[in-house]
Amino acid sequence: MTETTAAERAWDLVVFGATGFVGRLIAEYLARHAPAGLRVALAGRSEEKLRALRAQVEREDFGVIVADVDAPSTLAAMARAAKVVMTTVGPYVRWGEAVVQACVAGGAHYLDLTGEPAYVGRIAQNYHEAARARGVAIVPCCGFDSIPPDLGAYFTVLQLPEGAAVTVTGTMTGRGSPSGGTVASALGVIADAKNRDARQVDAVAGAQRLVRGGRVKVRYDREARLWVAPLPTIDPAIVRRSARLVERYGPDFSYQHQVGFPSLAAMVGAGIGVGAIAALAQLGAGRRWLGRLRPQGEGPSAEVRARSWFRMRFVGVGGGVRVVTEMNGGDPGYDETAKMFSEAALCLALGESRPEGGVLTPVAAVGDALLLRLEAAGLGMRVVERGPA
Repeated sequence: MTETTAAERAWDLVVFGATGFVGRLIAEYLARHAPAGLRVALAGRSEEKLRALRAQVEREDFGVIVADVDAPSTLAAMARAAKVVMTTVGPYVRWGEAVVQACVAGGAHYLDLTGEPAYVGRIAQNYHEAARARGVAIVPCCGFDSIPPDLGAYFTVLQLPEGAAVTVTGTMTGRGSPSGGTVASALGVIADAKNRDARQVDAVAGAQRLVRGGRVKVRYDREARLWVAPLPTIDPAIVRRSARLVERYGPDFSYQHQVGFPSLAAMVGAGIGVGAIAALAQLGAGRRWLGRLRPQGEGPSAEVRARSWFRMRFVGVGGGVRVVTEMNGGDPGYDETAKMFSEAALCLALGESRPEGGVLTPVAAVGDALLLRLEAAGLGMRVVERGPA
């Protein structure tokens, strides 16, 4: 995106899907934290709901844009008017690609909250070169999937000597409750787990360094005092894509991703629950029944979110040094996601990061600037331990 083109646009930042559950939280966050003079617009299908949301967040200077994924001309107009588009409209495998197409064609940077491997693999395969040629950053996974693991692994690498072979292990612990949109996306991911597009998430043509994924075994981790198991999310693939795109990860990088439980019983219970959901998600009737438990547009209450939390702990080894780092936060899926998503978008809207373009990761697009922004917003990384390997 050229500076001339950016300056001619009506809006610095557009939130598409602003009246949904997470969209409202993002609008509230931007209403409180967007700097004076930043031109923000709320976008979605209903002008009436958008105007009501604008009044609710008490920002009459926010614009209103009517846009619908089923009306490509409205998406094109939105993208041409925006410097940065943040979309919350999922499941993305169903509704996201049209927004990517509009942003690449219209020259607007794009960010989303997906955690769907098939979707990210598809857009990486189909739009990376076109986006790079136009200088447009297409940045999926800018929420809880996958900013904590992606940014945390990068921060850990920065604490280790340059040019060394590096191994990083990330362990997630926490508590939270999903929204209807998250449930719908997760059910789609489970039902489509073997989709070949998912294998393209961390494929980057021309990347020279060796990047690997580590194998996680179910075991008791004495140092962390947790039972750990593999965490089969998109996160490790996003970390690997960052390592292929960003030179600082060094010539030989390995990342493994796991989830921690306080007891064996908790781990077994979680495994049984996930297995039952996965089995039901293979059947149309099962997916519909699970979806009705938390309809789209609904999410956990403020009281539930206040009791939610997460911690990501990283152990990095390289160049004879061992370092332990952490990111700690509150409600991971919504309150902290609204913060992470908004701060990542502000990095681009304010020109604090100027990526070359392509289908990128949070780190490849805004990593250094986002580390500073999240530190200021109370969601920073910290070094816990450092010593010889």
